Amino acid sequence: MSESTVLRLAGVVKNYRAGQERVQVLHGLDFALYPGEFVAVTGPSGSGKSTLLHVAGGLDAPDEGTVSVAGNDMWAMSSRARAAFRRRHLGFVFQFFNLVPTLSAVENVSLPLVLDGVAARTADARALELLQRVGLGDRARHRPAELSGGQMQRVAVARALVAGPSIILADEPTGNLDSRSSTAVLELLRTLADEERTAVILVTHDQTAASYGSREVHIVDGRVSGADDPVAEAR
Repeated sequence: MSESTVLRLAGVVKNYRAGQERVQVLHGLDFALYPGEFVAVTGPSGSGKSTLLHVAGGLDAPDEGTVSVAGNDMWAMSSRARAAFRRRHLGFVFQFFNLVPTLSAVENVSLPLVLDGVAARTADARALELLQRVGLGDRARHRPAELSGGQMQRVAVARALVAGPSIILADEPTGNLDSRSSTAVLELLRTLADEERTAVILVTHDQTAASYGSREVHIVDGRVSGADDPVAEAR
């Protein structure tokens, strides 16, 4: 494939403090993501999967190495510029939904646009369009407490899509869902990758969820275990 990467981590090291001890979580990790890829990141608990996602998403700073999204060095930006860049280029989906309980589904989905200065009517129209896309047009005015877990996660996916990001970063998004809801969310993410060329990184411990990916990256002790996709490495 001749396309440029939408995400590249090069030589990323990440350390945390545990009391007086420094714990190295990522060990010079290299990772590349291309448009339309759905990459499942797997590995045992504590291996660095979520840390990789947080560093890739500009939420945690690497101690060494670079993180580039569409050719832009995330950590060469000011914190304000990085926050604006995240809203426009990255969509996040988490295990616990992170919806604002006092807002309706459509208000939760439109919130990133409103924060970016988009007019409320325009933001609501875009949010309603996406709620229809994820099968929740009839639940748009309901608050999270009135929705099932699967419905809340689909609202979270719609919110992640509202700014038209090039990458969706999903951290155990099916961890609190039943099998039917999990399948619906995973098929939605797969469709986004296939039809809209949205790149997806899915962190999961569930091999069934990982099977939806076009590529699997296995992390052990903060390193990619074995060879990464040889086709991707050659691109």
